[in-house]
Amino acid sequence: MTEPPAAIVDFDYLESFTAGDMQVVSEVLQLFQGQAEIWRGKLADPGDGWRDLAHTMKGASRGIGANRLADAADRAEQGDPSMAGEIRALLDETVAEIEGYLTRIGGG
Repeated sequence: MTEPPAAIVDFDYLESFTAGDMQVVSEVLQLFQGQAEIWRGKLADPGDGWRDLAHTMKGASRGIGANRLADAADRAEQGDPSMAGEIRALLDETVAEIEGYLTRIGGG
């Protein structure tokens, strides 16, 4: 039997990391959303800064518990800009998950 895919974002991780302070959780996720907008633009034409972009996305994603995106960014950091489409799709899924979560907790 195959395991279901990992959650897009492990919100329990983020909540435990912030000692359950939901205001901090909301602020961190909103900062991530703002960064995601910048990354979307860069993913459209990644060019020479590809590895730096992937590295930045990896760290920020790990920090909020978005491990699927972080793992893909880790692979992308070792790869090439042809992975931009895959990374963009995972980024979009992650942001959608964050938006839903923020709505549920009243922080969106």
